[in-house]
Amino acid sequence: MASKSRRRSRRLSPLTTAALVLAVCAHGALASSPLVDFDRMGKVGLAGAFAGLDVVSNNNSVTFDPSTASLLARSSDGSLSKVASTDAGGSILAGCAIGDVFYVAGNFSSVGGTSASNVASYSTSSGSFSALGSNGPNGVVHALYCDASRKQVWAGGQFSSPGASVAVWNIASSSWSAAPFGGLTGAAAEVLSITTNSSQSSLFFSGSFIASFGNGSIPLNSTNNPNVPFSSGATPFSSSLVPVPLGNASVTAGPASSDGQFNNVQNILCPAGPDGPGNTWLAADGNKAVITVRKFAFLTARGIRIGNTFLNGRGTTGFSVATIPDNAVQQLTYFDPTDNQNKTCTDSCPLLTDSSVPYQDFLFDSDKDITGFQLTLSEWQGAGPGLHLLQLLSSGAFASAVDSQNGQSCFAPGPSTTERNGPWTEKDADTSIPGTIQAVLVSTVDVGTPSAQAPSFTWMPYVSASGQYDINLLVPGCTNFQDCALRTSVKVTVFPGGGQQPWVTTVDQTNTEDNVTLIYRGPVVPTSPAFQTTITMTLADDPIGNGQNGQYEIVADRVQLVLTSPNVTSSANASSSSTSSGSGKDGFGFLEWPLSASSTSSASNGLQTSAITPLDSVGFDFLTALGGAASVMSTAFAPAISAVAHHPSGAVFLGGQFSLSSGSASGASNIAMFNNGALSALPNGGLNGAVTSLIVDGDTVFVGGSFSDTVKASNSALRGIAAYSVSQNAWSALEGGVDGAVNSLDTSGSQVLVAGNFSKILTSSGSTESQNAAGFAAWDTSSNTWVNNGGFIIGSMTFVGNGTSSSPQFVAGSVSTSVRFGATGFVMLQNGPNGQPQVTPLGVQFDSPVVSANTSTSTKARRSHHRRASHGWMSSLNVLNMFKRQTTSSTTNNLAPLPSPVPAPAPAVLAGAFWTNSSSLKELVIIGGNFSYAAGGVQAQNVAVYDDSSKTITPLRGNQPNGTVRSLLVKGDTLFVGGEFTVSGIEGSGFAVYDLANQRWESAGLPPLQAVSGETVTVRSITASPANNDDVIVAGSFSQAGSTACRAICSFDTTKSQWNALGNGIQGDVAAVVYAGSNELIAAGSIALADSTHANVASYSFSNSTWSAVGNGGDLPGPVTAAEVNDGNMNSVFAAGRSSDGSSPFLYFWDGKSWQSVGQGLEGSTDVAQLVMVPLQNTHSGNSIIESDRVLMVSGSISDSSFGNASSVLFDGQNFLPYIVSTSESGSPGTVAALFHSIANFSFTQRHFLATGVVILISIAIAAGIVFLLALIEILWTLFARRDDKVNNYDAVDMDADDDSTHRPSSLLEHINAATRSTILGSSPFGPNAEKEAGLAAAGAGAVAATASNDDPFSGPDASNYLRAETPSDALGGGLGPEEQSRPAYARYSFDGHGEGELALKAGQELEILDDRDDAWWYARDVRTGHEGVVPASYVY
Repeated sequence: MASKSRRRSRRLSPLTTAALVLAVCAHGALASSPLVDFDRMGKVGLAGAFAGLDVVSNNNSVTFDPSTASLLARSSDGSLSKVASTDAGGSILAGCAIGDVFYVAGNFSSVGGTSASNVASYSTSSGSFSALGSNGPNGVVHALYCDASRKQVWAGGQFSSPGASVAVWNIASSSWSAAPFGGLTGAAAEVLSITTNSSQSSLFFSGSFIASFGNGSIPLNSTNNPNVPFSSGATPFSSSLVPVPLGNASVTAGPASSDGQFNNVQNILCPAGPDGPGNTWLAADGNKAVITVRKFAFLTARGIRIGNTFLNGRGTTGFSVATIPDNAVQQLTYFDPTDNQNKTCTDSCPLLTDSSVPYQDFLFDSDKDITGFQLTLSEWQGAGPGLHLLQLLSSGAFASAVDSQNGQSCFAPGPSTTERNGPWTEKDADTSIPGTIQAVLVSTVDVGTPSAQAPSFTWMPYVSASGQYDINLLVPGCTNFQDCALRTSVKVTVFPGGGQQPWVTTVDQTNTEDNVTLIYRGPVVPTSPAFQTTITMTLADDPIGNGQNGQYEIVADRVQLVLTSPNVTSSANASSSSTSSGSGKDGFGFLEWPLSASSTSSASNGLQTSAITPLDSVGFDFLTALGGAASVMSTAFAPAISAVAHHPSGAVFLGGQFSLSSGSASGASNIAMFNNGALSALPNGGLNGAVTSLIVDGDTVFVGGSFSDTVKASNSALRGIAAYSVSQNAWSALEGGVDGAVNSLDTSGSQVLVAGNFSKILTSSGSTESQNAAGFAAWDTSSNTWVNNGGFIIGSMTFVGNGTSSSPQFVAGSVSTSVRFGATGFVMLQNGPNGQPQVTPLGVQFDSPVVSANTSTSTKARRSHHRRASHGWMSSLNVLNMFKRQTTSSTTNNLAPLPSPVPAPAPAVLAGAFWTNSSSLKELVIIGGNFSYAAGGVQAQNVAVYDDSSKTITPLRGNQPNGTVRSLLVKGDTLFVGGEFTVSGIEGSGFAVYDLANQRWESAGLPPLQAVSGETVTVRSITASPANNDDVIVAGSFSQAGSTACRAICSFDTTKSQWNALGNGIQGDVAAVVYAGSNELIAAGSIALADSTHANVASYSFSNSTWSAVGNGGDLPGPVTAAEVNDGNMNSVFAAGRSSDGSSPFLYFWDGKSWQSVGQGLEGSTDVAQLVMVPLQNTHSGNSIIESDRVLMVSGSISDSSFGNASSVLFDGQNFLPYIVSTSESGSPGTVAALFHSIANFSFTQRHFLATGVVILISIAIAAGIVFLLALIEILWTLFARRDDKVNNYDAVDMDADDDSTHRPSSLLEHINAATRSTILGSSPFGPNAEKEAGLAAAGAGAVAATASNDDPFSGPDASNYLRAETPSDALGGGLGPEEQSRPAYARYSFDGHGEGELALKAGQELEILDDRDDAWWYARDVRTGHEGVVPASYVY
């Protein structure tokens, strides 16, 4: 490799060129986004003030709308990712999985942008949603069960079609059907839960319904309403809806027929006779027609009834309906009697031309608040379209307080009526619908008037058919009527008929906006064709408010009956004259159905007695314990069994909202157990609030709901969630529970997942200490503690359940904010699949710290994380470094104060360091900041030792730091701690030393740091000195250390516990310390040199103990908060901070000559906490600022005009790329304080490996080359053998001093090979044979010369006698003399160093020359990184 010239040129082989081209192409494929190479840095930690974070991908940003319901997938590591959202106002209440398909249900009309009514499927493989047919449940779905073996999905809820409250989706046929047992009705006609028994052979249905067996229950309304002419195009449900009177409506139609007998559209609103003249409307021949109906008043509609004309072969075949005033074409649902299927349509909808179907009912997807509608007849047969019947269907029945609005409905014997007692006057106000007004009746009553003497109002709405109804009282808002001060509360009594007991409800009428209040839910049973339900309103027994001028005002508007099911059974109405009775059994709220059952039943005929199972006694006993059917129906709100769990012991646990008054479980509330054939109460009477969910885990039943204790108060920590031990028959708390309602429970491994409407986890009974957990939490059953659930979410969650193999769980609810990973201030980072970052969150939860005069580790019966209410001076912190203005320095030297970043709430992790335990040899991470925790019954704070493999945390023994820890350094088994804190028993503040091996604070002989007058000591940086292994550099805000005057930065001798000043020192405050090689220290902050020269970035030379400014101090706009040196190169320095006036951030680059701004685009809210250069797995386009194999990671709170907010960004010398986004517990942006790693000096040089096939080809080529090389050596040996004598007689004086041709190639080749071995094997290129060299060194140069001919180190074809040493520093005897181990040097030019064994150089780089025996190539070491290799001698001085 030697040549006669000091300059050399190299030529790449074609194979090498091809390999480089492949490598570049490979990098080009990855160049779309930087892939940080965390693994090259060892273990990597990321710390900050955040509760959750995510890595920014190339995908679009994820947003959440809390008015929708969001579905999130939870992976095996707990991380959360958004799947989709529903339409506004939608909800997701249930889910289950078969294979890779997850079925989701609730109350929605679309999900993920796909139109789907209440139930949909999600394919995890394709990431798409699909609707399940067109005739699925027409109401809310509360429960799903997936039967994978039978490929069926069971749905339960409150709906009437395709079955009453229960429906089955058959995957194979892609169709819906009713349940084999027909359905479940009675009570609230609602199924809330579908689960299996412990052997998964039967389904348990629970809710609020009557399960009737045999002839014990016969529906009262199994056919069409008898008051309405029968049509197979209607259903029992639609025929029970009372039509809206349209007599006073504005109705126009055109173009109409010219025949006067068929052009009056009023004739079809309630035809007086059959299809024909005077009873039919025809459009003009050959024209489509439009019929517009306007009421100009507020009304609620459920659908439309259309009867076709069949005259002379005419008739309408297609139409559409648009509602007014929104002019939206509505989707309609209808029953097709030709195939007995429920179908949907929009534009156009088909109308049958079969004269045996006199009319068809078309229903909206929900109740619509409208003022009219427009019907377009767009298709026809014969000469043109026409109709015989047109009606607008109400939601059930209705009555207005204003008589003029109570017209007689078609087919009704009379209109709805009212009665009033006392003075009532009419008031008008605008409604929410433009162009309409609202008329109500009001009555005033003196304050103090008894309810019995107050005015009263009675509505008597006409009800056409029996059914399950919700009766609502509409209360207009007081704002529109300007009578808020007069409003009070009223008592409303509903008489539903059928011999049922009246319902009494108190309604608050002080609402400012229009309000709909449910006053009754249950069956309404007409006793005659002219039956009218009676609803009476009067002043409440205990009216609220003070009134105005001594008077109250009560308001009468409208009542609305919303039909939910047309089926009402006799078991609910024993005294009704329209029922029949027989011998059978009725059960409440529970039904067991064997999955193997093949028989079918009809909901109209009840369940067969042969279908009764032993566990159906649960329902029978429950109905008896509730006081029977009459008692169930007379309560204001029907009781319900919301959840069922079957324990392996055979016990069935039932939770819901009920109170049992008789039988073996008398006195049980909201939860009971069925075991050994009988119901029984749980300890202390059960729970004092509703139970919504149950789940069994071994011997324990976990219970979720809205409760705060047992009925007989025994444990006030049972808040929202509780655990019941089956074997011990005892309740236990999950610490202090949660501060809200729990809606859903699930298990995942050893965790119980909890979803609900809560915001905090409480630590103990009655405690104000809590931890934020907005809607989702995880309880670990092995440690009995709350743990990190893996993701971060803020919302009100309604569902959590097991999912597919790729998404083990799904979580749903109303979400305000969510990010993928949840962690309180700390995560670990490493390379993941496809080079993407893999995030491992902190396995425990931190809380806010405790501030006390003497905080020490103490044994307490508390879990590992709790939060105290904000109090004391540390309730929040300035997360980025809490820079404080140094009054003295600012005044004396006119230094600008260090910036004060935006405060962020604790808990926060601000610093970290890795420590290898000398006894266990396990690498652990030590983190510090502003937090508290408990581990093993010990309460600790602000510093923790974390084992990322076991996810456990260990406190430091002894007293705890009271304050904030901002910097950590580990040297051996010694931990150096810096910040603004005190430790009881240690003199001074801000700096302390801890012996990790002996687990104690070093309190003796440590001179304390002294603060500037009026300030506190703040240590922001603790680093190991590269110049002296015994020294630690401490920097921040302080005036002196012990008696040593060393302002803002000082050296601490760890062997002597002694402080030493660095040169003549500096003035001001230091924010960051970095190093350029082993000789240069870079300090950044608000700094002036000792001579008052401003230098916000200053360098200190360890070799001559002098300080100097880096560039002109005035070139930087203001104080520096973070700095970084690029791979130790003093000519590549970055500095970030804020301008002196605090108005704007900056990022500057020092190129060795001047500072230049590179932070264009950073917005004013940016605060930079740290700059760190990180290596890449791929490359970017290199530039004069940053090389292609690395990027600058800028962390803190970053705001840029191109991407918005981020906590960490990557800067490639040209662009800022968002990388880490984080959020606080409140949902506001979080901050990143520091990235730290276990390998202090890593290489940025990328190592790339060829494919196996290419390696094999290269190996073959090398083998062939060796064969030819051996032959060539043999030839050359013969040719040059005769020249040996001439070489031996060589006189060096005759040769040119620069001529290195006499150096044999083998000597330099051995150097290259040695350096290559060092690079590949990670060991010294020098072998263990040092004895011979040591002898030669002792003998001196003469002895070396004397032995040159016989022991030439370059003789021998394999250089086997090359002088070797144990270390590179020992391998210098030949060239540097016996006294000189190495000598310093500097690079004159830059050198790429791409060849094997070569060392890359940059101009000005500091080196150590280890071997200079070759005139052309010297062996050198990079003092910054320790890398070694050969360099051109002419490039070094």
